[in-house]
Amino acid sequence: MRRGRRVGVDVGDVRIGVAVSDPEGLLATPLETVSAGPDAFARLAAIVAELEALECVVGLPLSLSGREGPAAAKIRAFATGLRDAIVPVPVRLFDERMSTMTADGQLRASGRSGAGKREIIDQAAATVILQAALDAERTRGTAPGEIW
Repeated sequence: MRRGRRVGVDVGDVRIGVAVSDPEGLLATPLETVSAGPDAFARLAAIVAELEALECVVGLPLSLSGREGPAAAKIRAFATGLRDAIVPVPVRLFDERMSTMTADGQLRASGRSGAGKREIIDQAAATVILQAALDAERTRGTAPGEIW
């Protein structure tokens, strides 16, 4: 398992959820929600720099069959902009199927619902994505996802 903090990103049309791992790369935790828009890359680049991140893991929305659709194309375009903003830190695309539904279920189970939930659902989804990537690396012994 590679040492170093990773930043997880769940990209939405309005908000971008951000999560971070511990320095050992074992546990993902929610960090913040960034507004999508012209200032998003600058804020994400600042987060990556502040944390001295090893890499940035971006959720790639695939269909249940594993195919890419229009949403995946949007994320690949976003990942290109992020990559350019955080050079030389690599960006990895990681399958995020069901991450928002998983995050929503976890929030409901913890008693979080209704008002204020939108404020944290994106962070929770980023945490689910990043934790899945960390677990995959630990299981396989190789870096997860697709380097972008």
